[in-house]
Amino acid sequence: MKNVLFCGNTKVFDGVLTGMLSIFKRSDDTEPITFYIYTADCTYLKPQYTPLTEEMRIFFEKVAQKYNKDNKVVMIDVTDLYNKEFKGCPNEHCYASPYTLLRLLADLVPNMPDKLLYLDCDIMFNRDINEIYNIDVTGYEYAAARDQYGKLLVHPNYINAGVLLFNLEYMKQTKILEKARKLLRLKHLPFADQSALIRSTTKKKMLKQKFNCQGMLTKKTVIRHFAKRLYFTPYPHVANIKQWHVDDIHNKLKYHQFDDILNEYLALKHSFTEGENHE
Repeated sequence: MKNVLFCGNTKVFDGVLTGMLSIFKRSDDTEPITFYIYTADCTYLKPQYTPLTEEMRIFFEKVAQKYNKDNKVVMIDVTDLYNKEFKGCPNEHCYASPYTLLRLLADLVPNMPDKLLYLDCDIMFNRDINEIYNIDVTGYEYAAARDQYGKLLVHPNYINAGVLLFNLEYMKQTKILEKARKLLRLKHLPFADQSALIRSTTKKKMLKQKFNCQGMLTKKTVIRHFAKRLYFTPYPHVANIKQWHVDDIHNKLKYHQFDDILNEYLALKHSFTEGENHE
């Protein structure tokens, strides 16, 4: 059984769906996958910070089980844990959203597996999930690839926390997540969860950039991360193109490698929306 973790609110529906589909459509392995999704009610911060619904979980699981009847989607509401660990902390209004902090609760959630692949919701697989999941992380807290800009501006081994292969058993021993949460409660950090994780790390395994590619997509790219990035044409500017922005994927990035995935995503999203409207 493989284990994958997503985190977010109702706004990550498109990201979770496209991410799951990319795993199914780019992987030949028949081993079942359990998808864990941490969610929380943070409407006290913003009205749109609503947790994912049980209807969404059921829909995700039906999609997953079309590919393997043993696939599962387990949604865990961590609102109480979030409130205890992070409510009122200096990093709730961080650069992304408070939902980026949820992954740092993994050691507190009961019955989580020892090996866990955390994924941001703006990623798509371009190659088989086994290429990353089968990496041995024995003796390491996690494995991660370098950040596209951080490796140049901060430190050569500055990592991007959008793709993390957790050795959760070892992380519990070193108390890395406990230390990271404490840091987040003490002071504002430039990149919140990512900064806290990096500062709390005892031992990490560095991955090649192909496992978290935030720039050019090549045949060797295993995971394409659609993070905010700098573009130089037609003029220098920052854009935040996500994989569900299908027109921008085609017209601005000129990507058609994911069309089979995106076509299925659009059809599935339409069916989900229609089902909601008919209730």
